[in-house]
Amino acid sequence: VLAIPVVYHGFIYTAGDDTRKFNIYHSSLAALMTFMTGAYLANGMTVLWAFVEATTLAVALLIYHDRTAAALEATWKYVFICSAGIALAYLGILFLGFIYGREDAASLSFSSLSTIINQANPMYLRIAFLFVLIGFSTKMGLFPMHTVTIDAHSVAPPPISALISTTLMNVGFLAIFRVYTLFSSSSIFPFMNNVLILAGLLSILVASGYMLKAKHLKRMLAYSSLENMGLVAIAVGVGGIGYYAGILLLLLHSLAKSSLFFQMGQLSRVLHTFKLDSCGRYMKLYPAGAMVLLLGMICILALPPSGLFITEFLIFKGMVANGQWAVMITAVVLLCFVVYAMSTRFMHILFSNPRGEAGLIEPGKVNRIETISQFVLLGVVVLMCFYQPSFLSDMIFQSVSLLPK
Repeated sequence: VLAIPVVYHGFIYTAGDDTRKFNIYHSSLAALMTFMTGAYLANGMTVLWAFVEATTLAVALLIYHDRTAAALEATWKYVFICSAGIALAYLGILFLGFIYGREDAASLSFSSLSTIINQANPMYLRIAFLFVLIGFSTKMGLFPMHTVTIDAHSVAPPPISALISTTLMNVGFLAIFRVYTLFSSSSIFPFMNNVLILAGLLSILVASGYMLKAKHLKRMLAYSSLENMGLVAIAVGVGGIGYYAGILLLLLHSLAKSSLFFQMGQLSRVLHTFKLDSCGRYMKLYPAGAMVLLLGMICILALPPSGLFITEFLIFKGMVANGQWAVMITAVVLLCFVVYAMSTRFMHILFSNPRGEAGLIEPGKVNRIETISQFVLLGVVVLMCFYQPSFLSDMIFQSVSLLPK
């Protein structure tokens, strides 16, 4: 679903590039989508690991597209930190191999591992899960390896930021979730839930703190993604209805956040900046884009009628059912900071005058047709608040059918 608008906005973004940059961009984008598809379809830990590592190389070329000093720094950070994280995930896979003892581990497929997981030493399983969680959190953008995606968002082309913040983060979640599902029948199930809830709360804490002082618009949206991934981790840790809410939150976040990043590309062409202090009067300069920002803000902050409101309501309902009052209160308080930080900044962009008005540049022009894809994606997010198609609900319930109820 997201590949279509990403390619469309990519052609607009690269329209003025020379042939070499144009070819590198679109070849890398095709490679990235291929590797992500391979990760989604992989039925073995080693194959999944290889495809996730391959996405790092493809994304690196896309982050460096604009060839600036900041882009070069962010690219090297992304390559090194992601590679270090994926190496930690590989250590987790090695501990999975210890389950076989001294025998030859003929296959690390999820199906073969599931048959012997309950015979494993719980200590090995705990260590494996921790390494997998920390390693793949570089892709999911979850605490403690979240910093790499934040820097990448600041300099990557907006269509690529949309892809990193949605489908690539979902690949990281998938890798962690496959291992979580594999271990869910073992004795470390409560341990995994506690670790995920802790990682989720710390993610929201970091996101809320940095959003309060964010001065770069794409960086602010990157911290918003960190907050949403924290909520997904908490939802899985809560269990029960949280499983459904977490995966639905992933899907709706992908639609809403990609729309906002697409709009950031248009905003930069109108206002010639991503810096908050230089933005203002966007509603007057580009009403269609301003409405996307306004609707996108409502959707991503999970305010009614956003479909994300339903997901967060179900997550908190699961916490109440489990008696996890401390977790719920902490999450609600932190989310209030997130709502305040993002809403005040978006209102400044839409209606206030820029700070330091003397340095303003003549506003650019954008074709309003470019906003259609964003309105369609945000419209789906709003629709999901009132109606969730049965085929979608069935797919989500099928994906969590192996987990304890």
